[in-house]
Amino acid sequence: MQRRDKRNYYLDIAQTVAERGTCLRRNYGAIIVNNDEIVSTGYVGAPRGRKNCSDLGTCIRQELNIPRGERYETCRSVHAEANAIISAPRRDMLGATLYLVGLEVADGSIVKNSCCCGMCKRMVINAGIIEVVIRDTEDEYRVINVEEWIENDDSLGTVFGY
Repeated sequence: MQRRDKRNYYLDIAQTVAERGTCLRRNYGAIIVNNDEIVSTGYVGAPRGRKNCSDLGTCIRQELNIPRGERYETCRSVHAEANAIISAPRRDMLGATLYLVGLEVADGSIVKNSCCCGMCKRMVINAGIIEVVIRDTEDEYRVINVEEWIENDDSLGTVFGY
């Protein structure tokens, strides 16, 4: 019997966390790991005390036909990465890895070309997380060095119209 490699092991856990999500479009699961210990987990869902889209039976982003990657401020939910960061002490995130898996609600497939949104990238940077591992298929993933997000500041193009 061959053991699952460590990165896919953590991605499998993040995928299970994603199943708790309450979005009607895509559910993400995130876990933060440091020194081979899970520090925290997070999934997509409305802020505590507010109704989730799954409870309401509607998604405003779907109703307005907002494309993926745009106008996240209209969403009721807190992203998985943000929820994982909120739940962890910063000292435990310094030098950590965030594992991220997205699932399409319609068919349960893995979201193609996933990545953190601009706001989540900023939170990941400030949390002191050094890499993000994103699942592409059941066995394949990308490893992003967070330093690249700092050096290639994609927010400059948005702010200054580049």
